[in-house]
Amino acid sequence: MADDALEQGRAVRTAVLGQKHVERARQRATGFDAEWQDFLTRQAWAAVWTRPGLDHRTRSMLTIAMLASLGHEEELKLHIRATRNTGVTREEVKEILLHLSVYAGVPAANTAFRVARAAFEEMDREEDG
Repeated sequence: MADDALEQGRAVRTAVLGQKHVERARQRATGFDAEWQDFLTRQAWAAVWTRPGLDHRTRSMLTIAMLASLGHEEELKLHIRATRNTGVTREEVKEILLHLSVYAGVPAANTAFRVARAAFEEMDREEDG
């Protein structure tokens, strides 16, 4: 069962974040943090992201809102980039961040807009290059 959860988590993590990111994380794992990567894959990606109550697109939008609200810029950028895999549009990201400004505050939304804009610009450069 445990191996099934790990494989299921890897599959979802790859579908959402992309093969390059997942492979990079796997290669960077050390004796210190390999168990963390295993835990994260099983608990976040297998136990939560595979539940039937919400689709990946909806979970992606919620994740963006929560990460932006909490000021977790690095993870926010990662999940903004993942929108190319989850189907969340740039217009939807904009609406999420505008909505966030009312409920989590203008400073959080301001930072999130900056992070999102930079992530989208980076994605555009990758597509053009």
